[in-house]
Amino acid sequence: MGNSETMKLEEAIQQKVPFRSPWQRAAVNLLYTNNWLIGHQKELFKPFGITLQQYNVLRILRGQHPDPISTSEIRDRMLDKMSDVSRIVDRLVRKQLVVRRPCKADKRLVDVFISEQGLALLRELDHLDTDFDSVLKGLTKEEADLLNELLDKARGD
Repeated sequence: MGNSETMKLEEAIQQKVPFRSPWQRAAVNLLYTNNWLIGHQKELFKPFGITLQQYNVLRILRGQHPDPISTSEIRDRMLDKMSDVSRIVDRLVRKQLVVRRPCKADKRLVDVFISEQGLALLRELDHLDTDFDSVLKGLTKEEADLLNELLDKARGD
């Protein structure tokens, strides 16, 4: 299934004692793999001066474009639900990648729009492999489909 370059989880984390169960190993493997994927994305976005969370917000805003979205709606759509969306938006405003305006319908809310500069950055990033295709190239299409099915099942989706 894997290639000879693949390092088993136990080797990667220098696990000396066997896992208690296959479920424990799977959970640790998911956490380890998540951190591996995040590390890959950090390196990809570093030359562009943005983080994975900022990229996620920009993608959400582009999906809404030209309509605005509130920070609470952004939070609901984020991959990382623990992200501080207000702070992320503040940083994107300072980088001139998004624009924030008071919401006309509810003055307590703020509307967030992606700027032309933000759209241009996403167009540039679209040319890179930001969607994990090459990162998970060790899997066949069938294996990726199976992995997706198993992950959905594990979450109870």
